[in-house]
Amino acid sequence: MTNGRRATFWAWLWGLVGLLYFFVPLYGTLDFSLRAKRGEISLLAYQNVFGDPQFLASFAYSARMALLTILISILLVVPTAYWLHLKLPKLRPVVELITLLPFIIPVIVYVFGLIRTFSRPPFLLTQTEWTTDLLLASAYVVISLPYMYRAVDTGLNTLDVHTLTEAAQSLGASWPAIILRVIVPNLRVAILSGALLTFATVIGELILADFLVRPALGPYMVLMGQSRAYEPAALGLLSFALTWISMGLIQFFSRGGAALHPSGR
Repeated sequence: MTNGRRATFWAWLWGLVGLLYFFVPLYGTLDFSLRAKRGEISLLAYQNVFGDPQFLASFAYSARMALLTILISILLVVPTAYWLHLKLPKLRPVVELITLLPFIIPVIVYVFGLIRTFSRPPFLLTQTEWTTDLLLASAYVVISLPYMYRAVDTGLNTLDVHTLTEAAQSLGASWPAIILRVIVPNLRVAILSGALLTFATVIGELILADFLVRPALGPYMVLMGQSRAYEPAALGLLSFALTWISMGLIQFFSRGGAALHPSGR
């Protein structure tokens, strides 16, 4: 066996092992979720999930919080990352280190700090629902910051920021116009990638929503898992499918954008 054939053999072997490691548990979960009726295959677990008003309410709440988090993250990260690339490149390592802090600080420590800080004067934000939602969205922005920032930063690395800025300024564009009409359109794929990761983070988050007593999807899934067996498996597969659908949409829109604008403009 030649070196080339040997390399191909091992590549296929480890690829097959990886596929089995990934899909066999999914198949097991799917098979278990379809056996809510004893002795037959049925979609009863999925019917119970979709028929539960609490599931629909918790999913809608988490989706709203995810959209709010994405909006705040874009407004915060895109101008900051753009300014770092344009004017303050020496500070980029410092900002990158700061964005890694959510990976270092445990979420349980973070949420206790939030509760102790914002549940008493002068920052009293846990007394009403809308202020608690605002606090939760701000916390989501922090824990999703590594994903959104790196997606935007990677997108900016592919652009000639200085040339684009100088060209826009020569046409009389203001700073907000440069960001909205020049930078953001060129970062659409990067922003979509960061938005997907942020959405997945918010949808699957448990600790923040649980300790701030908000009706999110994560606490609902844990509560259902305490009293039922088949429905949590169905919920896990549904969340997995939602993630892959989102990834497919990103690929579709990014390829569509490249086909419509082959020059990248």
